[in-house]
Amino acid sequence: MSAADAVAAVMFAGIIVYAVLGGADFGSGVWDLLAGGARRGASTRRLIDHAIGPVWEANHVWLIFILVFLWTGFPTVFSSMITSLAVPFWLVSVGVVLRGAAFALRKYTPTLRWARVTGAVFAGASLLTPFFLGSIAGAIASGRIDLSGAPAGLSTAFAPTSVLGGFLAVLTCTFLAGVFLAAEADRLGEQDLAEAMRVRSIAVGVVTGVVALVGVVPIKADAPTLADGLTGRALSLVVLSALAGVGTLELLRSRRFRMARASAVVAVGSIVLGWGVAQYPWLLVDHAKIDGSSGADATLVGLLVAAGLAVVLIVPALVYLYVLADSNRVGDRAD
Repeated sequence: MSAADAVAAVMFAGIIVYAVLGGADFGSGVWDLLAGGARRGASTRRLIDHAIGPVWEANHVWLIFILVFLWTGFPTVFSSMITSLAVPFWLVSVGVVLRGAAFALRKYTPTLRWARVTGAVFAGASLLTPFFLGSIAGAIASGRIDLSGAPAGLSTAFAPTSVLGGFLAVLTCTFLAGVFLAAEADRLGEQDLAEAMRVRSIAVGVVTGVVALVGVVPIKADAPTLADGLTGRALSLVVLSALAGVGTLELLRSRRFRMARASAVVAVGSIVLGWGVAQYPWLLVDHAKIDGSSGADATLVGLLVAAGLAVVLIVPALVYLYVLADSNRVGDRAD
């Protein structure tokens, strides 16, 4: 494995972690949007605040990690992506900022009216941000972005594979968050809320599966390189994701919430990994390969050293934070 391949692998590991942790975070905002009015949705919103309050800022550290590795390790590709997809990237950036600010401010608003405003911003940004992240991935996977840096316009974000990527991102985030929230409600002894989240998550999971199956048609027509990879070297990961998804639905049906949470992580992680394996060795599909678009060797080695230090110094602290949050020792204080 070359240094460029190693850096790309580390960067993609960050994408997988962000898809799971950041995805659950975004999905919780979608459930906030679907919760209903102030009275009917109060219990769901309290659960969301309790579940993501201690960790939501940490979840999005992974996005910074991914971007730093991309612009440092593969500067030409980063420049082309940011220039060509400036509009969707800008919308993602605004969505992340508004979402975080609204979530933080909602607890401290002086009136119900402003609580509704900040809640609407939080929920709306939670819906739009993963959509445009997915559409960016779809635009790259379909070969629409090359090294020229020519502005692609917003229309690229609504091409067939881009739209499919956006919808699948939203649905996957919503499903993952629903499973997490059902498990959290069950752990807290809120059985009525756990049951409601269980039923809704099963419904979202079924819809996600149907969209993924139907999406095979536009991917074959619009992104043949990706389609060949998904049905070739990445097929085992696609099958694993499908089996884990079906297993998650069965675990939810039988109310085994903690196991369902683990299975959902496998389902999401394996399909994201499958996308990376299917796309390999391309960074920009059909236009820029990993080895041909990397930075200087010294830069790549420096990134790998920094990643090693992060594994030793930072990852254990993040793991400890998630363990504390899961054991409720941070959640109670956050409430």
